[in-house]
Amino acid sequence: MVENTHQDEILQLFKCDLFSNLLSDERKYISDRTGKVNIKKGGVLFSSGKKAEHIFLLLDGLVRVFKPREEGGEDEIARFAPGDIIGDFDFARDAEYDAYAEAAEDSVLLEFPEPGLSMDRIAMEAPDVNSKLLLNSAAMVTARIKSTRKLIIESSPWVRELHRKIYEDSGTGLWKQSFITDEINGILEDPMALIMLKPDRFKILVDTLGHDAGDKAMVKIASILKAIANEQGRGWPMRFKSNETGILMNKCDAALAMHMASTIHKAVAILSPVPLNDKEVFSFTGSISWGIWPADDRSWDSLFNNTYKLLMDTWKGGGNKIAHYRQEKRP
Repeated sequence: MVENTHQDEILQLFKCDLFSNLLSDERKYISDRTGKVNIKKGGVLFSSGKKAEHIFLLLDGLVRVFKPREEGGEDEIARFAPGDIIGDFDFARDAEYDAYAEAAEDSVLLEFPEPGLSMDRIAMEAPDVNSKLLLNSAAMVTARIKSTRKLIIESSPWVRELHRKIYEDSGTGLWKQSFITDEINGILEDPMALIMLKPDRFKILVDTLGHDAGDKAMVKIASILKAIANEQGRGWPMRFKSNETGILMNKCDAALAMHMASTIHKAVAILSPVPLNDKEVFSFTGSISWGIWPADDRSWDSLFNNTYKLLMDTWKGGGNKIAHYRQEKRP
């Protein structure tokens, strides 16, 4: 059920970063296109797979966000109380919801744009307002990531989920290298292991069977890295460049890093060979390099760059080896 909104309720909406810097006439435009919605307990606010075209301000009641498990049951991500904004981050990214929002009790919300009104309509009616919302969205996403750095170190589940959306490589589900660029100063823990992997002769597979075969192979490699990180209960399985992957592992000494490098090396080697034609098959092997911060290099940037250089040298030298990077000690 949609009702007219009161001015004091609308003022709460303008505390949201998306609308906080709007001019008076722009605020009036937003106000006229915001509706009040009553949802009974158990009612669905939004569902997974739907495009995030609306944001909500909870005025009264309780809303929970959850993800169903494939094997049954569900994982609750967050609960929202009166005064909370719901869905603004997905709205800002023009994404699809990947969870469900349900009223945990009878609830009253403000919704922008109001039900039945789309952002395409907003863009047509008021392009200046739409442009400002887009700019505010970009600023909000950036600020949200920076403001939650401390929480990601503390492994807050919903913050890790938030970061995953920004830093996830869509093809493999691995963390992008940009995660290291943005977050490394906040996550470095002595000792920190960096393990890098490059599949050998990968160009033969792609040139013969196409990029789809390469993508499938990268998914298999990603599964190996994810399994190792899950086994350790920490760390970040990474995709660094096109087919260079690996693991960034906190609280990881040299002995454990060498064990993980060996495990990755063996796991890649036993991946099922891929037929190239009637007579030839592609068998997987991998080149691996690894190093420990700060034991092997006190500069993280130096450790990263030189571990990568060692990876490429190992790969160019024939591959199928594990190499340990150590900074040269000067007399």
